[in-house]
Amino acid sequence: MTHHITTREGLPPEMRTLMRDLPRDGWPAHPAFARSIQNWMGAHQMFRQLGQIVQEDSETFLDKGMEAGRYAGRLAHFGNLLVRNLHGHHTWEDRKFFPELDSADPRFSDGLEMLEGDHVALDDLLDRFTRGANRVVQLATLAPDQMTDEAGPVRDMAEQLGGFLTRHLTDEEDLVVPILLHHRLRG
Repeated sequence: MTHHITTREGLPPEMRTLMRDLPRDGWPAHPAFARSIQNWMGAHQMFRQLGQIVQEDSETFLDKGMEAGRYAGRLAHFGNLLVRNLHGHHTWEDRKFFPELDSADPRFSDGLEMLEGDHVALDDLLDRFTRGANRVVQLATLAPDQMTDEAGPVRDMAEQLGGFLTRHLTDEEDLVVPILLHHRLRG
């Protein structure tokens, strides 16, 4: 079963079984909605925010609203936070969290496999973003006049990353949180 991140428009219907009984708007009031779930979802919100910062900073720089050195510093800082934390987060999910969920409810193995496939695609995007962002940061010292040419693709990748994260993190939450609530895991 293939539901690639670039072609799906939401969590496939066969993976929404528990969502019917446990809709998103009821999660915070559910007795099994533990601090660990809130923290996990909080990390997702942080990723969205960091991606937004990188994209907005790139747009501001390209519109000549931010000095090259400041942009390079912010890109290095926030880009690094985004990439490192995303890698650590999804590595933990693939190695520890998803296997725990799969053993609790194997009905959703295909969904967890789909999310792991997203992580593979995310690694590729993060690698390209890192190379582009590192080049921009290096140009701030070596050839600041060339930064604008390289910042456009970084902005485009940040925008692509934002769309990717919106789709992936929403789908991940829509699959995982109902499993956690239904089986009262991580409480």
